[in-house]
Amino acid sequence: MAKKATTGKRCWLVKAEPDCYSIDHLKRDKKTFWDGVRNYQARNFMRDDMKVGDGVLYYHSGAEPPGVVGIARVCRAGYPDHTAQDPKQPHYDPKASKDNPIWMMVDVEFVEKFPRVVSLKEMKERADLEGMSVLQRGQRLSVTPIEPKQFEIVCAMGRGKK
Repeated sequence: MAKKATTGKRCWLVKAEPDCYSIDHLKRDKKTFWDGVRNYQARNFMRDDMKVGDGVLYYHSGAEPPGVVGIARVCRAGYPDHTAQDPKQPHYDPKASKDNPIWMMVDVEFVEKFPRVVSLKEMKERADLEGMSVLQRGQRLSVTPIEPKQFEIVCAMGRGKK
């Protein structure tokens, strides 16, 4: 029996382009900082709400099919995103500084890669997942909160249990 990724804490869905940083990259690296978020609402989630131990569904966007491919866990709560202050970085923001970092990031650690992708299409067909932000038309946030029950349902689907 697989251990639960959550410990009664909050749950999240984070999106990544698999050619930039896939679940396989995270598995190899064991943990990473989640940088480059340049949306204020997503930033606020990372700054104010994401805590050590929170479960994270790892979603591959821009994949065929797009969907959840595994689980990570927050292993460091929000702190300033140093890549925003580095002109050599792709997500550089000239308004960010040491005194006013603007953007935040968290660290996540690998927990599990699912044996199968839980596709966006498949999740949309489930009434018990209704309300997940990723299923809403036009929703583009790369970090969104999800309900613990939704987290568990998607995990079961990814492990081949319906």
